[in-house]
Amino acid sequence: MTIRFTLNGRPVAVDTDPGRRAVDLLREDLGALSVKEGCGTGECGACSVLLDGELKLSCLLLAAQLEGREVVTCEGLGDQAAPHPLQAAFAEHGAVQCGFCTPGMVLAAESLLRENPDPDREDVRRGLSGNLCRCTGYVKIVDAVQAAAKERRGGWRKK
Repeated sequence: MTIRFTLNGRPVAVDTDPGRRAVDLLREDLGALSVKEGCGTGECGACSVLLDGELKLSCLLLAAQLEGREVVTCEGLGDQAAPHPLQAAFAEHGAVQCGFCTPGMVLAAESLLRENPDPDREDVRRGLSGNLCRCTGYVKIVDAVQAAAKERRGGWRKK
């Protein structure tokens, strides 16, 4: 089956089994390496994507569910040459250690800031609660999200 959708602003048409997991399609076939499989059961957030602007776990999505939709991965927010303010804030605040959870955390933070542009620390913790990190105590991650929120309120606009 040919599945057509938009990935990071670009139209995609890919022949695949409609029952294939979206995480595998995105990472293995389409090179979206920020989409990682941690648990495969929807518990860790490492495979997070924005699907039509809503945070979703790609390990729980089938490829057919992407048909006609807009998918944004961490690569779609920014890159090394022009990082998204959340990506930059994570780096600046030391919120990245091994980096495995970072793309999912960044996308969860983006989702949160779209809904709540001025979150307090508890709001950030709740917004990131579906994302697990085994390296940090989350303090620097919360700091980074709050710094990006402040920058966003000062003029940065979502992509």
